[in-house]
Amino acid sequence: MKAELVYLLLGGSLLLAAVLPQLLHRWALSAPIVLVATGMLVGLLPMARDVQLDPVEVRPVIEHLTEVTVLVALMGVGLALDRPLRWSSRSSWRAWSPAWRLLGIAMPLTIAAVALLAWGPLGIAAPAALLLGAALAPTDPVLASDVQVEGPTLEGEVEDAEEIDETDEVRFALTSEAGLNDGLAFPFVYAAIFLATAGSVWEWLPGWLAWELVGKVVVGTLVGVAVGWGMARLAFRAPARSLRLAEVGEPLLALAALLTAYGAAEAAGGYGFLAVFACALTVRSVERAHEYHRHMHEVIQRLEILLTLVVLLGLGFSFTNGLLAQLDWRGVVVGFALVLVIRPVAGYLSFLGHRTQVGDAGLSHRERLAVAFFGVRGVGSIYYVAYAAGAASFPEERWLWSTVGFTIALSVLLHGILATPVMSRLEDERPEEPARNADAPEDAAPSH
Repeated sequence: MKAELVYLLLGGSLLLAAVLPQLLHRWALSAPIVLVATGMLVGLLPMARDVQLDPVEVRPVIEHLTEVTVLVALMGVGLALDRPLRWSSRSSWRAWSPAWRLLGIAMPLTIAAVALLAWGPLGIAAPAALLLGAALAPTDPVLASDVQVEGPTLEGEVEDAEEIDETDEVRFALTSEAGLNDGLAFPFVYAAIFLATAGSVWEWLPGWLAWELVGKVVVGTLVGVAVGWGMARLAFRAPARSLRLAEVGEPLLALAALLTAYGAAEAAGGYGFLAVFACALTVRSVERAHEYHRHMHEVIQRLEILLTLVVLLGLGFSFTNGLLAQLDWRGVVVGFALVLVIRPVAGYLSFLGHRTQVGDAGLSHRERLAVAFFGVRGVGSIYYVAYAAGAASFPEERWLWSTVGFTIALSVLLHGILATPVMSRLEDERPEEPARNADAPEDAAPSH
């Protein structure tokens, strides 16, 4: 492909990324759908025939590109959440109960259901089946933006009809889930790697339970909180005014915090994805109403848009250049079962008996259905397959790539079309919801 054509395509794609959010804001069509479709069309051009994008051969590039994309998205998600998580506050933990339920119930159920479906009826080897379940279980922080909170809300500002505040339980549940479960899916990715490399389950299971399932989560969280606390103290409360970056308005602190948290957590042996999200939450917890949080979020958001653009165009390009070559009826069954049955059922079951606060009925029936259904699959799933394929040999690797690619395409299409009308419908009904909480004791309400 000639260099001038590359520049032309990149320029046109960037222009598309800039105008699509405005053009599609009220349409039942998301930007990811258009970007993937554009990549597919580019892949059909005669000039693209000489470009090979075999995921097995370019796996390291895919791994690092998707890794950075997810990290940036996790930082943005953490900065965007208005609802605080105070470690010593019981009401604060209760306010985050939608996230805990999705993580503790929906995600393990999803992993188990996908793995058992692939291993049992479909005849996929156990290591690949478990990897497929782990890779497809997390809600993606990159492609789920249409159903997540939009950004930091500053205290005292008046929100217009387009803005979503922290009382939107559906958006909060999906955003907090996406921020946390990308790190918490890692133990099961490691379990798949151990199944493929470490022999008998009983030889590695105790160590996996102690370290991969618990230890790395604790280390990643603590490192993220520590780095976030240090960065926030520097930005807002440094002794020298020249070091208080919040007063200067330098938003690159967000990138410094992201890279430091990830690097420190990985060096300590913890989960870097979890550390980045914990770091972002900690930074946001200091001077919560300060405008600096919005500046940092805007920088992260723009970088995320650029990275997502590259990933989605590449994904679409690969769809028409061999990524789906190994897709068979088994992969189609997995994709449709996950998007239409497994995730919706697991998500809905996780909210049975849910209460957000004393006297509150929790999420309404329609809200539970929305949270359960909009578990968007995306960039994180690509990363997990690439990471595991680099750590162990999976004979079904090409089938895994085709199945994951098909499932992401199905999710992007179905969730992208339905996100705008469904979320708009729920928001139109929301003014009637405060009545649900009217009888709740004032001191029992979650702090925001």
